[in-house]
Amino acid sequence: MRSITLATILALSATACTTMEAAPLVDTANPARMVSPILTSPEAQDTQTWAEPERARVTHVALDLDLDFETRRVGGTGMLEVVAEPGADTIVLDTNGLEIARVTDGNGRELPWEIESMEESGAKGEPLRITLGDARTIRIDYRAPAAASALQWLSPEQTEGGVHPFLFSQGQAILNRTWIPTQDSPGIRQTWEARITAPEPLDVVMSGVRQGKPEDLGDGRRAFRFVMDKPVPPYLIAIAAGDIDFAPIGPRTGVWAEPATLPRARAEVGDTEEMVEAAEALYGEYRWGRYDMIVLPPAFPYGGMENPVMTFLTPTFIAGDRSNNGLIAHELAHSWSGNLVTNAVWGDSWLNEGVTTYFENRIMEAVYGEKRAEQEAALMYANILETLDEVGRDAPGTALSTDGEYQLGSAIAYEKGAFFLMTVESIVGRERFDAWLRQWFDNHAFQPATSEMFYEDMLANLVRDDAEAERLMLREWIFEPGLPANVAEPDPAAFAAVDAAVAAYSANGAIPTGYADWTSAERQRFLDNIPKERTAAQLAALNEALGLASTGNNEELFLWLELALANRYEPAVPQAQEFLARVGRAKFVRPLFATLWGEGEWGRPIAQRIYADTRATYHSVTQAGVDRVLASD
Repeated sequence: MRSITLATILALSATACTTMEAAPLVDTANPARMVSPILTSPEAQDTQTWAEPERARVTHVALDLDLDFETRRVGGTGMLEVVAEPGADTIVLDTNGLEIARVTDGNGRELPWEIESMEESGAKGEPLRITLGDARTIRIDYRAPAAASALQWLSPEQTEGGVHPFLFSQGQAILNRTWIPTQDSPGIRQTWEARITAPEPLDVVMSGVRQGKPEDLGDGRRAFRFVMDKPVPPYLIAIAAGDIDFAPIGPRTGVWAEPATLPRARAEVGDTEEMVEAAEALYGEYRWGRYDMIVLPPAFPYGGMENPVMTFLTPTFIAGDRSNNGLIAHELAHSWSGNLVTNAVWGDSWLNEGVTTYFENRIMEAVYGEKRAEQEAALMYANILETLDEVGRDAPGTALSTDGEYQLGSAIAYEKGAFFLMTVESIVGRERFDAWLRQWFDNHAFQPATSEMFYEDMLANLVRDDAEAERLMLREWIFEPGLPANVAEPDPAAFAAVDAAVAAYSANGAIPTGYADWTSAERQRFLDNIPKERTAAQLAALNEALGLASTGNNEELFLWLELALANRYEPAVPQAQEFLARVGRAKFVRPLFATLWGEGEWGRPIAQRIYADTRATYHSVTQAGVDRVLASD
């Protein structure tokens, strides 16, 4: 079952409890818990929740749940602590498919409740309205639906080990309401704790500090306890369970993975402790205790998810040379931007992703050098331009702050947000900018925020005078579409040699001889910029010379497959089918199906055949994206 070396087995057996032993236990008997404020300004009103937090809000969640892998159900109880304004006799929670059996107060007294039926509520689900009376503790007995969108149950065949099943959750943006009854809004931060029972020999990890060793229940099951004593947005409550082991990296960092994956995962994330130190040197103390990660099976729909104390990662970032470790820097940076200070509404998601992408680039510069950071920034900038070319420079959705729903993966929220901060830094200077951003994190720690607050804080604490404010174009960057004229464009010298190689290949088909010695960013730049229309002979020559189909870097492999399928290159179809069968990352899966679908009579039957075999293996997030593609004209 454990395909690892004897030396690794001995090392793991000696350190498997490092995560638990190094993180102090939380005193759950102490009733004093941190309570974060809520925002009541108009721009902080979350349209994606049914909750009415200004009247009654959840401050703490205590879960006691059983994981049933046979029925693929999660069930048990949720105990909610609430605060309410005088005269508020009801509280409204978010649910989506939850099966509620009973609602009582802290003394076991029945509380009236109803799930209101809403027409076309979709992912928003339905409001659960509970009559409080004088109750300030609520117990909800419930089960999550078998098809809960936040949860993905994997069969043993979908794991690396092939023996035991696996479960993981993905809560962002509003999916946790499918398995946890609470107020599911990023602006309503909550502390939480959990007791989870699972069958042996599975381990359970959560985005909270594990409390001691698992408890043997004597019936082939074990109980695991977790506490998060700092208020977090509820989408950051996360769980994973499977045949996993732990390997330490540094005194406060480590990685979990399936035994067969763990050696490669441990080698890939070996710079994590150095990254944490670099992040702290930039913007202050890491406030969550440990920074651990879990590399999940490839069905995980995202590159990573910044769940506190337990970042979730896709195995597709493992390249063997740490060339994709910008992913680690990004999820780590979320420990400040996103987890520490959170957008109150999803229309301000750039406060999470844009600030984090900027921070990521600074970590990469500190750990890997200026050249790598400049190249990765140039790739970001190209994504912005590509998006603006596709949707239009004046499209409303290209403003950083929008009234719309959160658009995961948007080059606007991520890359435009990052270049906004890069531009501000270039104008005011790095020293002043860093001091300002650090005070932003310090003064808004464990609180929600809005774009308007960010803007006003810049004016109050960063900008020196009206002339500088005019040069910075702050309001244009945040609230208006397109790309402001003062954007700090990346240095074209970052990819000078690669761009010359692209020009030579475009002009006369000259394939670069130094490709193997390039960085991954340089190889991606080349593949993404060469002519899109290629003959079968040209593609065959390119693949033979550069080894594109055999690369171990999934970012590069994706670009090759996208190019090949767009040119109806038949030899790439079996490889695309294999890739789409083993990878569930939406970033790769949706565009490849879109490419096939765009090729009409040639590609659509291929897409339909592959999707018929793979759809059930994808997370609901990935399924939804591909479903939209295959339903389009």
